[in-house]
Amino acid sequence: MSLRGEILAGILVDACGWVAVVDARINIDLALETQVGPVELKVTEAVMGELERLSEREAKPMLLDLLSERAEIVSGQGEHTDDELLHLSTTQGWPVLTVDKSLKARLHNANASVIEVHGTNALRLIE
Repeated sequence: MSLRGEILAGILVDACGWVAVVDARINIDLALETQVGPVELKVTEAVMGELERLSEREAKPMLLDLLSERAEIVSGQGEHTDDELLHLSTTQGWPVLTVDKSLKARLHNANASVIEVHGTNALRLIE
């Protein structure tokens, strides 16, 4: 199933994926539109919590206001954040924006799609 050109129900955002987008100064709307078309960002409460804790520890801006404005908070099932993302991705058909190698491997093994930061300032869909 190709995701390109179709309107997606959502893109799940992982904490490390968001940090990579912020660090690379990627315009997430433009980058996602270029890769997959119009999308809605989805974020779990666990991921928002991770990002809020990171934001408190780090001296750099995490653009959490932007994420809060743009993303819908969704509920996941699982004891660990990655379990929630895997479950939501496989049951809803939502790709996960992440750079986490172990999460990407789990998603790949479950035939789920991944969006990763590629190079210095681009996103890439891996189906």
